Amino acid sequence: MAQNKEKKSANIRITGKDELYHDIKQEKKKKLGSREYEEMLMTLEIELVKLQEWVKANKLKVVVVFEGRDAAGKGGVIKTIAGCLNPRICRIVALGIPTEKEKSQWYFQRYASELPAGGEIVLFDRSWYNRAGVEKVMGYCNDDEYEEFLRSCPEFEKMIIRSGIILIKYWFSVSDHEQEKRFQDRIEDPTKRWKISPMDIESRDKWVEYSIAKDKMFSYTDTKQSPWYVVRADDKKRARLNCIHHLLSLIPYKDLTPKPLKLPPLKHDVAYVRPPVTEQTFVQEKY
Repeated sequence: MAQNKEKKSANIRITGKDELYHDIKQEKKKKLGSREYEEMLMTLEIELVKLQEWVKANKLKVVVVFEGRDAAGKGGVIKTIAGCLNPRICRIVALGIPTEKEKSQWYFQRYASELPAGGEIVLFDRSWYNRAGVEKVMGYCNDDEYEEFLRSCPEFEKMIIRSGIILIKYWFSVSDHEQEKRFQDRIEDPTKRWKISPMDIESRDKWVEYSIAKDKMFSYTDTKQSPWYVVRADDKKRARLNCIHHLLSLIPYKDLTPKPLKLPPLKHDVAYVRPPVTEQTFVQEKY
């Protein structure tokens, strides 16, 4: 499948795979300026639109899974990717707590119902891997359910891939220092406070447990057919750029962007008299 090998698209060049897998510790780079970041992002967004048109034209089915610790930056890159795409083609799936009915179903059932049809891209903001992370560490599943997940997950993903779905999985890796900084930022900013929950605070005491759970999850599910791609996420801007660049490299595509349209002159019907503006209710202009 396309996701199993590093490939070159018609427009994007990717560097070696080892750059994604070497030790998380790296030399601290100079922060990207806003202008520099926006220019690079615009180039990638144009490529994302080309990919979208290719997916639509060829009825491809694409699933991208985003996992990682709390405040690792998953939501930011998901919004960045989806922000420039047609929501009828690219949709975000962020499921809440399962209902009592869903708890009694086959574990993967509610996720399977969100898989794409032909011509769709689905971005999972957390996914079936909840069981291997949050549920395991916080005690929301028992040991039998957890072990069954580890056995079943690779088989579930093989079925997805055999059905013709392109499955891509990203793990966003963030340091404890950076996570702490982002939590504090969320607490201090009223517009971001909804992003942090009591469970997020509790998870700070379980940093090691989450590390152990992640390592065990990788040992079962980082397979040749469905590998994990690790994104270093301490630098949000670079993480977004690197992730999008890498995503574009995994699905070969051609430029099918529609050609610019020529707008006809605006016609005015002189025989039509519009009702008075005073009959309409306008929003007060406070700004």
